[in-house]
Amino acid sequence: MTVMNFAAYAAATGAHLDQRDALAVRNAFLKYDLDEQAQLLAKMPLSEALVMLHECPLRHVQLLLDRLDERKEDVKVRQLANGLGLICSEVEPVGHYLQNSVFNHVRERIGWIVGLALMGIVSGLIISHYQDTLSQLVLLAIYMPVIAAAGGNTGSQAATLVVRALAMDEIRSRDWIAVLWKEFRVSLVIAIGLAAVIVGRVVFFSGHVLLPTGISLYMVALAIGIAISIQVVVSTSAGGLLPLIARAFNLDPAVLVSPVLASMVDITGMVIYFSTINWILGLGH
Repeated sequence: MTVMNFAAYAAATGAHLDQRDALAVRNAFLKYDLDEQAQLLAKMPLSEALVMLHECPLRHVQLLLDRLDERKEDVKVRQLANGLGLICSEVEPVGHYLQNSVFNHVRERIGWIVGLALMGIVSGLIISHYQDTLSQLVLLAIYMPVIAAAGGNTGSQAATLVVRALAMDEIRSRDWIAVLWKEFRVSLVIAIGLAAVIVGRVVFFSGHVLLPTGISLYMVALAIGIAISIQVVVSTSAGGLLPLIARAFNLDPAVLVSPVLASMVDITGMVIYFSTINWILGLGH
C-alpha cells in the first residue's frame, strides 16, 4: 500500500513529507474507503499524518477523527486534533458531543469553574489589600484590566504553541530548559513593545488626572510600563512551562493548562502590579 509504504520509509529514515509528497500520499490515501483510511491513519507516524491531513478538506478530516474515535483511538484523535489546531474547548468530554449526557458535561466542567471562582476571591483580597494605593492614585485602576489581559493573552499564546509542539512530537518534557529560554527571549521583545505602547498611552492621554505631590505623570507611566513588562515575561514563561509540567505528570496539557494559567495570571498580575507601583512611586505607606 502506497500510504503505509511511505509512512514506514519515513519512520525508518527520518524523512519528512514535503508538499508534493503530501499531495501524492493524500491522493493515494483518499482512494480507500473511510474505514480503511481510519485504519491507516491509526498506524501512520504522527508528523506524516498531520502533513497529509493538512492537504485534506476540513470536513473529511473531521469524519476521519470521528471514525478514529469510534475505534477507541482516543490518544491518536487528541494528538491529531491538537496538531491540526481543531480542539477549541479544553473541557470537552471524551466521545461525541451530542451523545454525551448533560451530567458528563457538567462533571467535566464544574470542578474548574468552582476552582476558578475561588481563585477569583484571592484576586479580590489582593486588590483590597492595596486599596490605599488605589485611593492615592485612581489612575492605577484603569490599567488593572490591561495587566491581567496582557498576561493572559501572552501566556495563552505560549501555552497553545507548546501544546501543539507536544502533540506533533517536536518537543518533550525534558526540553523544558530550551522552551523556557526561547519563551523568555520572545517575552522580552513582546514586553518592550507592549510597555512602549502603554507608556505612550499614559503620557499622552492622562494629562488631566490629578497626581499626588511629588509624583509626575512620567513616573506613573514608567511604573505601569515596568509592571506590565514583568507580568508579560512571567506569564509567557509560565505558559511555556505548564504544558511540559502537565505532560511530565501524565496529565492532559490541553485540559489542565488554560484554567491553571488563568488563575495564576490573575493572582500574580495584581501582586506584580501593585508591588511594582509601590516600589517605584512610594505609595501605600
